[in-house]
Amino acid sequence: MPSGEVNTKVTQGGSPKLILASASPRRRELLGRLGVTPAGISPADIDEMPHKAELPRDYAKRMAREKAEAVVSDDGYVLAGDTVVAAGRRILPKAEDEATARRCLELLSGRRHTVLSAIALRAPDGTLCERLSETVVIFKRLAAQEIDAYITSGEWDGKAGGYAIQGIAEGLIRRIQGSHSAVVGLPLYETRTLLKAAGFALA
Repeated sequence: MPSGEVNTKVTQGGSPKLILASASPRRRELLGRLGVTPAGISPADIDEMPHKAELPRDYAKRMAREKAEAVVSDDGYVLAGDTVVAAGRRILPKAEDEATARRCLELLSGRRHTVLSAIALRAPDGTLCERLSETVVIFKRLAAQEIDAYITSGEWDGKAGGYAIQGIAEGLIRRIQGSHSAVVGLPLYETRTLLKAAGFALA
């Protein structure tokens, strides 16, 4: 099969069956903006620890690929994604506690960073297609009171880099160069490109 082509397995409704390898409500919502409702949700359970000296771009692509490969679906497509916040060559963690969120915000304050959003679409025959979106985000210089208020909001919980652009944090961001949806969690242009190539009926 030529590179980039995928076999389509069409369901009765006219489009291939799709499994979303993520429990993220944000990714489901964004996918819905393309007019696609997944036939199932199957979060991938994989080791998300970066390899030693692994670059952020390589890490994001590997995570999306491994998530797509980890989900079992014999008769449908599997869509997986991963979003990484990187300050230079440094991969910022998902904030699981206030201390981590605070450290991330202090690091990002007044500087530019990159959000890497990778997606992978696995066909029933095992063919894997991938895309990567890179977006530059620049925070204003954050006052201590602004960081405190954001920590109190709780929006940072479980978020890569300790913030969610779709919430209060958007008012703290001076500039974004690239895809807003990618920073939220799913790059819509790249996702639409993959789905159309796979035979999904999109507007």
